[in-house]
Amino acid sequence: MKRANTREIRVGKVAIGGNAPIAVQSMTNTDTKNTKATIEQIHKLEKAGCDIVRCAVPDMEACDALKTILKEVSIPLVADIHFDYKLALKSIENGVSALRINPGNIGNIDKVKMVVKSAEERNVPIRIGVNSGSLKKDILNKYGRVCAEALVESALEHVNILEDMGFYNIVISIKSSNVNDMVQSYRQISKVVGCPLHLGVTEAGTLWRGTIKSSIGIGTLLMEGIGDTIRVSLTGNPVEEVRVGREILKACGHLKEGIEFISCPTCGRTKIDLIKIAEEVEKKLSNVDKNIKVAVMGCVVNGPGEAKEADIGIAGGMGEGLIFKKGKILRKVKEENLVDALIEEVKNI
Repeated sequence: MKRANTREIRVGKVAIGGNAPIAVQSMTNTDTKNTKATIEQIHKLEKAGCDIVRCAVPDMEACDALKTILKEVSIPLVADIHFDYKLALKSIENGVSALRINPGNIGNIDKVKMVVKSAEERNVPIRIGVNSGSLKKDILNKYGRVCAEALVESALEHVNILEDMGFYNIVISIKSSNVNDMVQSYRQISKVVGCPLHLGVTEAGTLWRGTIKSSIGIGTLLMEGIGDTIRVSLTGNPVEEVRVGREILKACGHLKEGIEFISCPTCGRTKIDLIKIAEEVEKKLSNVDKNIKVAVMGCVVNGPGEAKEADIGIAGGMGEGLIFKKGKILRKVKEENLVDALIEEVKNI
């Protein structure tokens, strides 16, 4: 599916929109004032493949901490700010790559102009973030409930404030914990704006539920050509957000880097502990950066036949398994040695 035509902007060294690759984002869950913990977490996010990271900036002390953090990290940092224009100005001064604000709630028009002027001078994009839980009363009263139309109207209201000032260095996100509202909102706004769109299901939930909701919402839009950057919001370690986000991109055909791991669901034909083997293989390959497909299959039916396109794989038998490569059987290995044998073959590719 051809992607929607959006204009390209830059968040630090990362291009968003246009023909740029879809960027994966996350947000630290450390106290930003705890610079040591925040820097350590950002490094872990970088290692997992995060392209852009966001930090909460609730007060001036957190704002000042950004200076220390920025000296120690290499990926672009976005300051997440609500209500106080002074925090936005200070964050720009301290060197952030972008702001996440809603211009309609950081002060009167003169204060917004000050932020826009500073952002323009430093080429700092502004991400407008509208959530279903933060709609203004007048919009809620107009529609009677949270819905896609209400979310889009709210986003456009903020966009218009900036564009009326001649500022177009904008990214838009319209997030809802309701997957259908989220999908419909992005479909609607993609038809009327040229800004890059940041996709996400807000407050999606824990790792299990949140992954399901995010995969449906983000994946649906990506398959329709909508979206320029994504964040999977999970209640848990933000590193998992990056891992899930990258897997969504892989599944949608937007990311070719790293190992593509496939495994069968098992059935009555399976005679080895495939679940344990698959989990062990996936864990051991999690940090292997090779653009290959690895298959862990339960029997000869789902082995070299159905998984013949895999670069390397195993197919289980009775207490043993076959190592195969591109559908061609290499050798037979005892069950207890299957994982090590497969990992060794991966290293040799």
